[in-house]
Amino acid sequence: MFPDAVVPVRPANPTASAPSTSAPSTSAPSTERPAPPTEPRPQLFKARPSRQMVDEIKGKYWRLLAESHKPAAWEALDRGYSEAHRAYHTWRHIAELLGKLDEFHALSAKPALIATAVFWHDAVYVTHRPDGGRRPDVENVRDSAGLFRQHTLLPAADADAVDELIMATADHVRATAKQHRYDGFANDLDLFLDLDLSPLAAPAETFAANLEIIRFEFARMPDADFYSNQLRMLESFLGADTRLFRRAETRTKWLKAATANLELCINDLRLRLSIAS
Repeated sequence: MFPDAVVPVRPANPTASAPSTSAPSTSAPSTERPAPPTEPRPQLFKARPSRQMVDEIKGKYWRLLAESHKPAAWEALDRGYSEAHRAYHTWRHIAELLGKLDEFHALSAKPALIATAVFWHDAVYVTHRPDGGRRPDVENVRDSAGLFRQHTLLPAADADAVDELIMATADHVRATAKQHRYDGFANDLDLFLDLDLSPLAAPAETFAANLEIIRFEFARMPDADFYSNQLRMLESFLGADTRLFRRAETRTKWLKAATANLELCINDLRLRLSIAS
């Protein structure tokens, strides 16, 4: 979820300075390419990953997975995570999760499959339909899994496992392993979802900055709708309590900070929604 190195920005009207975006994916037929942002907020785009960071991800992590993918797979990923409308769902998020997978490597039965799911789980990320309506995130998850399927060379059983890991991100709190795909698969699914939610436990200032970064990605959405949607999501995370992080090791490390962040952000969102409504 939340990136590691961003600067909090709290404009009175988050949509005022954010460029209009449209559905931008070269990989999903239902999307359209957005116009480039005209005057992006300098503070926000300090968070944009540098090409040096992308090259480091490729050299450190992707080289270990490249042989299990078709030759054009990296270019498809790079197009997606470098799209101009993204602010949070960028290569920085992928780098963060891969780094945390390194930290919890010993907990995984098949860490290479988790790493593959990390690379592909947000490969398609479109916040709005061409008509301006909100695009449900489950469609992004489905299309990300589909794009992975187009580019994978993994054996069918492993490809099915990665597909299920990706699809689990459509509902972090309630997702469960649908099949016993290999020994330890259910635990790997739990670890993968914990990694994806680990930025909930980021330092408080970084966590607070997330609202503005996500707001940029939903620039077309009215304030009241955006705040309502964010509230529902964060309240569901807070309501999960000890189930928010599934593995005992990740729960011990992240739950306390995540709970504090969620409580503060929910209160802030309620205030913003009362003003925007």
